[in-house]
Amino acid sequence: MVAVLAHALAVIGKEKFSGSVDPAEAALAALYHDATEIFTGDMPTPVKYKNRQILGAYKEVEASFSNALLDMLPEDLKGDYRPILFPGSEIEATVKAADTLSAYIKCVEEVSAGNGEFRIAMKQTRKKLEDMRLPQLQYFMDNFMPSFELTLDELR
Repeated sequence: MVAVLAHALAVIGKEKFSGSVDPAEAALAALYHDATEIFTGDMPTPVKYKNRQILGAYKEVEASFSNALLDMLPEDLKGDYRPILFPGSEIEATVKAADTLSAYIKCVEEVSAGNGEFRIAMKQTRKKLEDMRLPQLQYFMDNFMPSFELTLDELR
């Protein structure tokens, strides 16, 4: 889902806001965005973002394990995987937005299905999305997000 959303955000960015992120590169980076979790496991968001020190240390650990993954590859393949494991800042921002959007969609679907346990997380995640201030993300929220609250019968 993150890859599909990253691709969509990059397409919207290019077509609607003269963005420079290549949709295929964004989708590919999104496919690999959690690759280091092979080593680290998934760190819960509240822990990861508790303070700048923890986040900084976690980013160092991720970079270290991205390098470890790269080092496992034959030399002639490293050049193809380096930009995937270490995307540029614009692609990284697109993938981060897609990852957060994916979490938000999960919350919306759960709340729409009657699971109130996701209500607070939905509000918190929506705020994170708004704070990103990405025009392509806002466009997605305005034009596509309402469909995620519909049942299959309501989709047309």
